[in-house]
Amino acid sequence: MEGEQGATAGKASPTSSESPPSTPVNGVSDQESQEAKTIKDVHLWKGEKILAQGKDVTYLCPFSGPARGVSYVTNYKLIFKADEDPDYTVECPLGTILRVEKVGGSTSRGENAYGLEIFCKDMRNLRFAHKQENHSRRIVIEKLLAVAFPTAGIKEFFCFKLQEKFRENGWDVYDAIRDLERQGLPTDCWRISKVNESYSLSDTYPPLLGVPMDVTDDDLKQVATFRSRSRIPVLSWLHPGNNASITRSSQPQCGVRGARSKDDEKYLQSILEVNPQCHKLFIMDARPKINAVANQAKGGGYENEEFYQNTELTFLDIANIHVMRESLRKLKDICFPSIDDVHWLANLEATHYLEHIKLILAGAVRIADLVDRCRTSVLVHCSDGWDRTAQLTALSMLLLDPYYRTIVGFEVLIEKEWLSFGHKFGQRYGHGDKNYSDDQRSPVFVQFIDCVWQITRQFPCAFEFNEHFLITILDHLYSCLFGTFLCNTDSQRVKEEVRSKTVSLWSYINSDMESYMNPLFATYLHNHVLFPVASLRRLELWTSYYIRWNPRMQPQESEEQRNRELFQLTQQLRQKCDELQREIESRMMEAQSKPAQSESISSEHASAQWPSTSAV
Repeated sequence: MEGEQGATAGKASPTSSESPPSTPVNGVSDQESQEAKTIKDVHLWKGEKILAQGKDVTYLCPFSGPARGVSYVTNYKLIFKADEDPDYTVECPLGTILRVEKVGGSTSRGENAYGLEIFCKDMRNLRFAHKQENHSRRIVIEKLLAVAFPTAGIKEFFCFKLQEKFRENGWDVYDAIRDLERQGLPTDCWRISKVNESYSLSDTYPPLLGVPMDVTDDDLKQVATFRSRSRIPVLSWLHPGNNASITRSSQPQCGVRGARSKDDEKYLQSILEVNPQCHKLFIMDARPKINAVANQAKGGGYENEEFYQNTELTFLDIANIHVMRESLRKLKDICFPSIDDVHWLANLEATHYLEHIKLILAGAVRIADLVDRCRTSVLVHCSDGWDRTAQLTALSMLLLDPYYRTIVGFEVLIEKEWLSFGHKFGQRYGHGDKNYSDDQRSPVFVQFIDCVWQITRQFPCAFEFNEHFLITILDHLYSCLFGTFLCNTDSQRVKEEVRSKTVSLWSYINSDMESYMNPLFATYLHNHVLFPVASLRRLELWTSYYIRWNPRMQPQESEEQRNRELFQLTQQLRQKCDELQREIESRMMEAQSKPAQSESISSEHASAQWPSTSAV
């Protein structure tokens, strides 16, 4: 059913006790639309208002054919409801819209020749045919463009108008001090620096940084002058057993002439020395070497091993954002609206999408192996250190630390490695930006989530969360329903008061945790480092995400419902196991106490027969 397209975006609030009253909407004028409060059988969020309506609209579904009905534009989403089938509903959050194009003009003739086509960021397009005589296209498209691409800034996004209340406050999930303390900081070798507390050192870094103990804040300021965007090497993760660390940074500013910085060289030596287990620091440059060399012409570059003693530089050959964007475009072309079954494998190979996923995953596995098995500290960077670097550090931490495989732990991982360290969510995914051809857009975070999904396929019992959890994160990466993925940096989110004026995505998820639980999760089995096979033989296309709009690719039974039932069943079985374990322990204690009681009785009997010498 095509109505499943809006299932995620239209999910009811877990804390909502009442469903909205069913008041039908009639007419097409703005005034009548604003007076209407609800749409029958469609969930509207608190704060969501209907702005426009188009009657006699035909949705041209590429799978099931045309359907006639009514379209609505709210301040959050586009809704289409079919006239004949009340369950036939299409929903599209306006933040998901990439661009809107008019189809046909005043001279267009023929059925369905006049209307509009909506290109979306979530691997689908929507096409609607309108009647020329009722001017519904003009009304709908004006509101669509005004809300999807506001000119007044991000404060016009629906997340600033959402009035839903949730049981959990997702903004409390991540606390930088708490996360660093969980890793044992401060230690004899590492400390927490507040040098960037007011974002004065680097406006793309978080306020608190983990740095070597013997490095002063003044030293950090000197190092910042030699690193692109002042993104100095700082701690991401510290191994609890061997003191090996994962640090991240941007590229050094060597330039064509091969400039060097004694402060930067000394700083990397300090990172090496705080790990007494090894005498070499591995530098993982995510880029292909040819790209790193090209960056020298722009003032960037890479570390010269002659200047940085006891280091080993490795290039991981992960392509840049432009290659990744083009690869995803090719993938969408072969997935939507139709699939060429005969040439499917050849077409998929031509996109190179899984090859990119393989290289990212292979890099993370290599980092995890160096840190855990080789007990070696690793510095990770790319060009600016907020795209490929975040992919590698976050994935390697997921492999190394079981905490990040829980629901809350994974939320902390995203907050820490992606949000606080300045991945440019606003620019990479074009929130509210109508310039769809912007060459700074790229599916960097989508690839990260894809890699996580690939790992869950190889270790299905190692993660507390399920596939629905990952898809929900990606849906709301674009939706602008929550404030979590707004802006490009932590400092911008502070300036826009995102925490105080919007709701966190984690509030929504953590208030209905059961929907995102993996029923196969077994902590005791996978409380160790994971080493997935990063080979095209083991990787597969994530059809549940990339091809989910095709009804033929959807499962016949709801996976969400099946997961819920399995989770409830496993909970019952675990409860029964706990009861049986307690019964076994109780019987063992009784069995142990009986011999003690019999020995006590026999000793009392003996003393009664043979009086003590003092009594004699």
